[in-house]
Amino acid sequence: MSAGGGKKAIIAALTANAGIAAAKFVGAAITGSGSMLAEAVHSVADTGNQGLLLLGQQRAAKEADELHPFGYARNRYFYSFIVALVLFTLGSGYAIYEGIHKIQHPEELSSPIVAIVILVIAIALETYSFTTAVRESAPLKGGASWWRFIRNSRSPELPVVLLEDTGALIGLVFAFAGVGLTMLTHDPIWDGVGTLAIGGLLGVIAIVLIVEMQSLLIGEGATPEENRRIRANLVDETRIDRVIHLKTQYLGPEELLVAAKVGVVPGLDVAAIADAIDDAESRVRAAVPAARVIYLEPDLYRTELAKG
Repeated sequence: MSAGGGKKAIIAALTANAGIAAAKFVGAAITGSGSMLAEAVHSVADTGNQGLLLLGQQRAAKEADELHPFGYARNRYFYSFIVALVLFTLGSGYAIYEGIHKIQHPEELSSPIVAIVILVIAIALETYSFTTAVRESAPLKGGASWWRFIRNSRSPELPVVLLEDTGALIGLVFAFAGVGLTMLTHDPIWDGVGTLAIGGLLGVIAIVLIVEMQSLLIGEGATPEENRRIRANLVDETRIDRVIHLKTQYLGPEELLVAAKVGVVPGLDVAAIADAIDDAESRVRAAVPAARVIYLEPDLYRTELAKG
């Protein structure tokens, strides 16, 4: 994923969430709906989260220096991890607290039709944000499922926006159901149930994001398909006949480190080995564009070496 592609989805989500948050706060103030207030806090958290993602992209663009010779690209992972923590603490935590409070101390809603109108508008805006993220993700997803895309993506922003928007849309349905059932049954406890459901949903999404972003932050290797292409292109059969050891790690969403010990054909002189290494690096970069940092060590394949 290019930073520009991710930025378009982030800005769409930020714009939608800022407008939705304002509308929900107005609706919560008029109606006294706990689920509406929980959704308003959720939208504020999401708006702040989009700002954190943009900040992460801006910090990641800093040039490499002596202290960080591989650059600052992992800032995108760090700020995405912070986003997951914010979603868990502010979004889920507050909604669960508010839901329990509303169930224990139900309060009648005033002008619930106002909440319904605002929720319908919010669903329309969230759908715009969600479809933008889906459209930006589709070329990268390929034939994989959306869940596999979220699990395997080495770029954090689109998975974060996709999960946030999915949670927002489902949360709006919960809020709509809570307010609607309160209107139909004249029992305000349903508003509290809707609020509690929103908190549980956000908690599940936040935990998924925390697990995924933590894995990216500590360093993930190439995907199985990338690993296969790297191995295939390191070997040319005439000068390099095997890959003895291979280790990879994403230094950032678009920068993969490749370190390998390769077996060269016995009898090659130094110049021929150097040419073979250069050619192997070129083949790997052509097959896996993210492989920008490549370190290859030529060696003779020996059984003892392979076992070690």
